[in-house]
Amino acid sequence: MKIAFIVGEFPAISETFIINQITGLIDRGNNVKIFAYKKRNESKVHPDVKKYDLEKYCHYHNMSENKLRRLLKAGLKIIKNPSLIKTLNFFKYGTSIFNLQALYTADLFAKRNEVNFDVVYCHFGTLGNIGAIVKDTGFVQGKLITTFHGNDITAYLKRRGNNAYDFLFNTGDLFLPISDNWKNKLLELGCNQSKILVHRMGIDTSKFTFELRNLQDNETVKCTTIARLVEKKGIEFGIRAIASLVRDFPSIHYNIIGDGPLKNELSNLINDLGVSDHVHLLGWREQDEVIKILKDTHIFLAPSVTAQDGDQEGIPVVLMEALSMGIPVISTIHSGIPELILDNEFGYLVPEKDVQALAERILYLCLNSHKWSVMGIKGRDFVENHYDINRLNEKLVLLFKGPGASERMLDV
Repeated sequence: MKIAFIVGEFPAISETFIINQITGLIDRGNNVKIFAYKKRNESKVHPDVKKYDLEKYCHYHNMSENKLRRLLKAGLKIIKNPSLIKTLNFFKYGTSIFNLQALYTADLFAKRNEVNFDVVYCHFGTLGNIGAIVKDTGFVQGKLITTFHGNDITAYLKRRGNNAYDFLFNTGDLFLPISDNWKNKLLELGCNQSKILVHRMGIDTSKFTFELRNLQDNETVKCTTIARLVEKKGIEFGIRAIASLVRDFPSIHYNIIGDGPLKNELSNLINDLGVSDHVHLLGWREQDEVIKILKDTHIFLAPSVTAQDGDQEGIPVVLMEALSMGIPVISTIHSGIPELILDNEFGYLVPEKDVQALAERILYLCLNSHKWSVMGIKGRDFVENHYDINRLNEKLVLLFKGPGASERMLDV
């Protein structure tokens, strides 16, 4: 199959789920093209980007952040290709036209002289809107499929209103929310149920070695969080929970892997709480470094919350990675997380922003390390059965192939 991915910045170390799908489709002999907003320049790059030489599959429109420059360049594009003006039909496409991304994306397809695809696959509903306009104006043809993740169905709707996807719902062929929670949200928004199928993100479990967790006498309990340092990750509450424990339980350490806009704020919080000897901001790490840290981790924390702007998680892939390695997880009753973390089975769930409840569960696991092994076995088994990327990519191929696939998917 010939598949066009429409994505934002690529490659992004925090969006390994997109890379996992792309490489899985390439492995299965598909012709993949990646149409992206721009290349993300990060100090850390996912190893599969180099292994598969993914940049050779990428085409960037590099739209300027400067609004005036972006507008002037759009004008020049229209002069060269007047048909691009069709992407600016406000009465048909609504506010999705205002950032000009549909025009720039249409121009990218036109310059590549590539119109016909079997599938046009958009990650995030916001880019689904772009794909819908580009397809409707004839710059690309193919089955339009959109995956909904989190921000696109929470904070974005809070800004744009619940009718933001009306045109996409009418134009799109299939919608793939990553959780039952988001499926229900799409139904609330008026999406046709026959067009919706939950398709979860997953991981390559073979890359994450399972180990039984145990605690030696006088050994420090190591807790870990891996996340972008943004509000919805709730890292502040993880830090506060650890800080409330260190006086009575000093043999605990908390490593936070990730970077983001809240780095300085969280660093100041750690210093203000006097726990800099126990809580460490490690920044981003390469995947092999992350796996090494997880290998030594006893408890994984994911204290996710709903941000002030309404932004929520989907189901964090990093939780699958932790479970796959046999690590008990403590998280929150948030978005689709309860679909992955079964409370009292291989992890614990607490209410959002409840520092006391979070601290109590951390302490409970610290004092009951004999439970870790059984929880670890259950967690690994659950991920292998429900979140293995190889099985999910097989399912994705069937989805892309179309009619009749839904029946076959029941066995995948």
